[in-house]
Amino acid sequence: MGCELTKLAASEVNHDAIDRPPPPADPRSPLTTKQQYCMLASWKGIFRQIEKTGIILFIKLFEENEELLTLFEKFEDLKTQEALAISTELAEHATKVMHTLDEGIKGLGDIDAFFGYIRHVGATHHQVPGFKAENFWKIEQPFLEAAKTTLGDRYTPNIEIIYKKTIRFILENLVKGYEESGKENGNTQT
Repeated sequence: MGCELTKLAASEVNHDAIDRPPPPADPRSPLTTKQQYCMLASWKGIFRQIEKTGIILFIKLFEENEELLTLFEKFEDLKTQEALAISTELAEHATKVMHTLDEGIKGLGDIDAFFGYIRHVGATHHQVPGFKAENFWKIEQPFLEAAKTTLGDRYTPNIEIIYKKTIRFILENLVKGYEESGKENGNTQT
């Protein structure tokens, strides 16, 4: 028998929608629908350790690109991995960057919103004295290494491909936002 609420809920289920495959991904996205799903599912593991992953990312970034430390007044004097690892300023900035990446990754389902958000973030980097568009690309490898460290065995070859596509797409659009903003404001430095 069952209660009236159960009968009502059961009668409203659209079985056609359940049996139908998910809608295709936006052709402007580098990921298929399945890859987007895998990215979001995997990203949950990183999000649970967002600060730790961000700190790993920045330590690796500065190991490979020591000159970038001069762009950060709050922690440019931190010269060792240990000093960087315990810096609250670095932890705050790393978490902010990771939240930006989080918004970008979660925004892949709505490419127009993704473009608006990520390109705006790219444009805001004109406020950083000495920043150049190519600096965005320097985060790619440290990001991938930090993701691999955090995910451990969950960082499979398939997940690695998805993360590479995702970070490159985000970085491309950060650069576009930075460059478009520079053109609009008459700033030719890229």
